[in-house]
Amino acid sequence: MRNQCKSEIIRIQMRQVYSERRHPGVEAHVFTAGGAHASAICTAGVSVGTHEVAFSYDGGDKWGGKGVMRAVQEADEYLVPALLGEDAADQQSVDEILIDLRCQKKAGGNATAAISAAVLKAGAEALGIPLYRHIGGVRATTLPVPGIGILGGRRRYNDGTLTNKPSYSFLAYDFPTFSDASYALWELQQHWSQALMKRFQIKAARDGFSDILPGMLESDRIIWEMAAESICACGYEGKVGLQVDAASDSYYNKDTGIYCGLFNGEPRDRDAQIEFLLDMIQKYPFVCLEDPLYEDDYEGTALLTRQTDIQIVGDDLFTTNSQRVKEGIRTGAGNTVLLKVNQIGTISESLEMIQLAYENNMGVMPCSSRGEGIAICDYCVGINAGSVRESGLGIFGNRFLEIEAELGSKARFAGKHGLRGSRFAIH
Repeated sequence: MRNQCKSEIIRIQMRQVYSERRHPGVEAHVFTAGGAHASAICTAGVSVGTHEVAFSYDGGDKWGGKGVMRAVQEADEYLVPALLGEDAADQQSVDEILIDLRCQKKAGGNATAAISAAVLKAGAEALGIPLYRHIGGVRATTLPVPGIGILGGRRRYNDGTLTNKPSYSFLAYDFPTFSDASYALWELQQHWSQALMKRFQIKAARDGFSDILPGMLESDRIIWEMAAESICACGYEGKVGLQVDAASDSYYNKDTGIYCGLFNGEPRDRDAQIEFLLDMIQKYPFVCLEDPLYEDDYEGTALLTRQTDIQIVGDDLFTTNSQRVKEGIRTGAGNTVLLKVNQIGTISESLEMIQLAYENNMGVMPCSSRGEGIAICDYCVGINAGSVRESGLGIFGNRFLEIEAELGSKARFAGKHGLRGSRFAIH
């Protein structure tokens, strides 16, 4: 009863804030009776699946129509009053209220996601335990395979496409500890930075995703060759691989069924796209493909999955949605779900999806691109995720190293078996 009193929600403050995505996000601050205070941000991503929970935007000219003052107002009017007096340590009960009001009052998923994540953090603080322990209990001991971003680039083919996808990363998977994997990524980052400067006179970006500019290359194959050379030069062949977030929807024409300009300037139908991807995997050290096909193409993704032995991740394909994951399970489309809480709207809905994925031998790969910040590290350890999008260095790497030290001898690195696909299976 004492803990429940300490974790009682006494105030929630909502704000519109700037986000790393260069457009506004919704921020929620949750305060409890025992003095706990936590905040969380929800923002939209670069690649947004059409099946994600609906966000509330202001429209109009200001902020390019993406202002979220309406979402803040809806939260203040409908959501906040209903949550005062609730127990921040009882995530399921809080989220049930948020889900019900989201449906009844048409409150935006950006408001519910921000509040839900802030409540999760406040609950952990009120109980005096790490966030990962609050999520996963004593079994939360696994650190995931991390990566670092290496390249993106808007309109690199001069075809008018406005996305910075496909984006590429190194994934460090065959190491005894997270610390060892993180060091390998640091070493690769140094070599890759030098290679970029030498080849393109590009200075490596702080977040790792340096931009290839229009006209610099005709095909991403040059990128694959350079990345493979860096891996070999650092002595990490067979220990570090490549990930690509293709965000194929950005290049897919629904009317013609053609992928236009993805990876190079040539158009491809689904069969040609699958053949292209299979050749890419065979010739270069790819270990993870994200959204390799159109977001509703379960059949095509299943065909690709059956013919590969690596991790095939659904982001726009699954949108952290249990119903879409069920369809993926039924058809065999993909073997890993990208986790973005802000795609579905609450922590509890995300946990439901995670349980479904694990029960059906699918992996879960958390991603911090929607405002989760370093909390994504605790999410990973809390759910014993096998891999994570990037997060191997910087503030994310620091948080993982901190958790690794806290866990001590109990810490376990997921290693190569943290990746899905028969290549990495335990035999």
